[in-house]
Amino acid sequence: MRQLISRGIEPFPEIRRRVDQLSAGSGIIIIAPFLPSPLIEKLGSEGFASKVERGRGSDWVVYFWRDLD
Repeated sequence: MRQLISRGIEPFPEIRRRVDQLSAGSGIIIIAPFLPSPLIEKLGSEGFASKVERGRGSDWVVYFWRDLD
């Protein structure tokens, strides 16, 4: 996400593509220069669990995964 944003590209379509390919028990890590609250809320409403950590500098690291159920 960070690289796409730095190039002026909207990251959501790429994130959506990757998330749609995840199987149960799989996950994705998003590194962003800001806390991606709207993304966390959106994917949470779709049944994804998440964990947020502070990264280096101003980065945020968000882990998303689908539970095995």
